[in-house]
Amino acid sequence: MRADSLDDVSRAVVDCRACPRLVAWREEVAATKRAAFADQEYWGRPVPGFGDPAARIVIVGLAPAAHGANRTGRMFTGDRSGDWLFASLHRTGFANQPTSVSADDGLRLEDVWVTSPVKCAPPANKPSPEERDRCRPYLTAELDLLPWQVIVALGGFGFAAALSFTGWEGTKPRFGHGVEVPLASDRTLLGSYHVSQQNTFTGRLTEGMLDGVFLRAREIVRDPDR
Repeated sequence: MRADSLDDVSRAVVDCRACPRLVAWREEVAATKRAAFADQEYWGRPVPGFGDPAARIVIVGLAPAAHGANRTGRMFTGDRSGDWLFASLHRTGFANQPTSVSADDGLRLEDVWVTSPVKCAPPANKPSPEERDRCRPYLTAELDLLPWQVIVALGGFGFAAALSFTGWEGTKPRFGHGVEVPLASDRTLLGSYHVSQQNTFTGRLTEGMLDGVFLRAREIVRDPDR
């Protein structure tokens, strides 16, 4: 896609209906709702990236959560994964507050952009390869428009997508927490376990581990040779 600004990308994302399965699922979830949110109006559309348009650090997740971003209209907002992510960004100096509950809650990010390779909530949190590929132009456009130096990939899906979207050739490096991959143009890919409840509840991902990744990202953008 051709886009002159991140706002152009966001508008195109919100209007997208390219994947029938994802359209049907996101709208079904928005109509039936979870009991805890029965009195709320769900977003029920694709969720664009958000953050600092001058960000040097891009966080790439998987896809919007059915009752999180698909409800609130903002990435990682309104669910426990977001609670972990934004609390860490606040502790490490990238966010003005530790919580993210709605699109109008006053959250501001500095030097960070949050996005995903798939913009719609998928059934069972598992987008198909075809759905990922149809969504590819949006993340590509975001990366083209941002002055990024570091991608922090949350989880193996985001890690693989980041490698693909940045034109990686040859044998792909293995994903792991804290893995660093040098990219072209003096850029870096950092891996982190996803902030899913499966990881945070079991202790596979701790606050210190997540903070460490973002602190490392800050070191790299301040001094690429470190």
